[in-house]
Amino acid sequence: MTTVPVLHSQTQKQKKKFRLSPVMLIWPAMLYLIVTTQVPFFMTVYYSFFRYNLVEPGNRPFIGLTNYQRLLTDPNNLRVLLNTGVLAGGTLLFTLLLGAFLAMLLNRNVPGRALLRTLLISSFLVMPVVTAVVWKNMLLNPVFGFFSWVTTRIGGAPVDWLAHYPMVSLITMITWEWTPFAMLILLTGLQSLPEDQLEAARLDGAGRFQEFRHIVLPHWTQAIQVVVLMETIALLQVYGEIYGSTSGGPGLSTTNLPYFIYQKAFAEYNIGLASAAGVITVILTNILAFFLLRTLSRSYGRKEA
Repeated sequence: MTTVPVLHSQTQKQKKKFRLSPVMLIWPAMLYLIVTTQVPFFMTVYYSFFRYNLVEPGNRPFIGLTNYQRLLTDPNNLRVLLNTGVLAGGTLLFTLLLGAFLAMLLNRNVPGRALLRTLLISSFLVMPVVTAVVWKNMLLNPVFGFFSWVTTRIGGAPVDWLAHYPMVSLITMITWEWTPFAMLILLTGLQSLPEDQLEAARLDGAGRFQEFRHIVLPHWTQAIQVVVLMETIALLQVYGEIYGSTSGGPGLSTTNLPYFIYQKAFAEYNIGLASAAGVITVILTNILAFFLLRTLSRSYGRKEA
């Protein structure tokens, strides 16, 4: 009579022993992320301390921080760092302004709003290299490009935009590509604004500018910070648009850090110097992302309070 409860309790203990916890279920994904992201990064850190050139793969002397010293003391490399900041900052500014304008437009009951929203989003779905090829050959080409055709029609002379204004052309190109992202995030934030607040402000005699300044803009703060965070991380990694349009030129005028790493690794075969540049890029991106996330969390905490 006493054996049945004992066997039952032993069976329950065995079931509890082999039960998987939620933490254990996450480990396969964590191991995959570690293998695919952290292992290549630590290999990059390792190679950055060596003079490693693919022309002489067997000759890899340890040189310590020499690669980092070369990167930080060369004036041309400082120009590359400046180009990276100008490209990311200029594109971010214009995408925020255009995205805010389009978000406010789509928040109204305009005819064909669904079709207009779909058309505006379509540029964000185009691949970076395709964007570069379309703008380079169909819009900015000085011989048969659309802008040259318009300039000729109004009596002007065609302009080789990529040769004379390379950074402006690149910022315009990437702004066209990333404006829909800012528009969607800002439109979501705008549509979450309670309508009764706007109606109360209008009843109190607030004008359009006062309504935007004191109600819409404070409510938009968190959405704007999300756009700044996501786009800053993405714009610091721009590569395909440069590769397909200017190839970093003329000279170094449009060479940013990702394209600089590509040139050192696959044009000059200097893996050591390219690895050091990659480590510096990762560190700068993480520092910037940390401060942006901290600002975002503080803003969210104030809003909850």
